[in-house]
Amino acid sequence: MPTASLDEIRARVGGEVGVSGWIAVDQARIDLFADVTEDRQFIHVDPAAAAQTPFGGTIAHGFLTLSLLSRMAADAMLVPEGTRMGVNYGFEKVRFLAPVRSGKRVRGRFVLTSVEEKRPGQFQFVHAVTVEIEGEDKPALVADWIGLVFI
Repeated sequence: MPTASLDEIRARVGGEVGVSGWIAVDQARIDLFADVTEDRQFIHVDPAAAAQTPFGGTIAHGFLTLSLLSRMAADAMLVPEGTRMGVNYGFEKVRFLAPVRSGKRVRGRFVLTSVEEKRPGQFQFVHAVTVEIEGEDKPALVADWIGLVFI
């Protein structure tokens, strides 16, 4: 993850802090996620049956797309210099807006909305995240993601 001073990061509140690289969401990735989560609904794993739906083929699980935020954050989120660890604290909201069709690529766009010191050396960061689908106008998801950083 890119690093910066805490003051530099605080100065970025309200603005975009980074955009991740593209991540391929192919059928192999979708199938592996289905196996791990035991969610083998046909719209994810059966191309012939999924072709008969309004999606026209298989789509990624919404939770697969959401789970890729960790990888996207590694490219895009700023981490304070001297960070000992960071943990996922949860979400204020998550909305799945458009399906990610098998074979598409996605990336995350991160806007830092707040930084708050909760305890000495413990900071809560909130990012408004948009997961874009390459070549499409509508994003896959939007979320307000909360993380705790320990310095």
